[in-house]
Amino acid sequence: MSVVDVPVSLAHDLVAALADALSPLGDGPSAAAAIALVTVAVRALLVPLAVAQARAARDRARLLPKIEALRTRHGRDPMRLRRELGALYTREGVSPFAGIGPALAQLPVFAVMYRLFVSATVNGHQNLVLAHTLLGTPLGQNWIGVIGASGLLAPQSLVFLGLFALLAAVAWWSSRQTEGPLRLLPFGSVAVAAFVPLAAGVYLLASTAWTAAERAVLRRRIAMA
Repeated sequence: MSVVDVPVSLAHDLVAALADALSPLGDGPSAAAAIALVTVAVRALLVPLAVAQARAARDRARLLPKIEALRTRHGRDPMRLRRELGALYTREGVSPFAGIGPALAQLPVFAVMYRLFVSATVNGHQNLVLAHTLLGTPLGQNWIGVIGASGLLAPQSLVFLGLFALLAAVAWWSSRQTEGPLRLLPFGSVAVAAFVPLAAGVYLLASTAWTAAERAVLRRRIAMA
């Protein structure tokens, strides 16, 4: 077992055990609920990193007019510009790299969760999470495979279309909190969900919904502070 496989195996056992504990909900709902709950729990643990990232974004936005003024004044003298920017960051108590660390720290967690939901096997054994179904659709199946085998309006395809609709609603909400070309970025989750297993789609829905809610709350609280 490699170092990468260890956290994936642990996450698999956790989700599978939680799905068994939620079995009174039914085979499909229990597994989907387990995926959503584990995703939310992991994101809750990462809240301190998200707070640090939001504060860094606030500080960068606050200093942006001064940074632009320095670039206009010293744009032809790169060394002077670097000195002036460094002095500005020091004077304001802001690191130009603030927010990068929290973002990078979150990537391994997201990579583990994503790999869990797209891997047919975990540690050489069947991925038990993907053995479940949701409304009759295997969590290990993807939408492209479904429409290729059964057609666009097959019952299993309709499950995916419902998931896409929910992801699009979350993306629209998230895009309202974003400015510029990045407003279209949240809609990428819909495109990704079309090619990954249904389990990964459920994970994307839970994770993107948490991100949108978290961003709205942190923006309000940090702005008030």
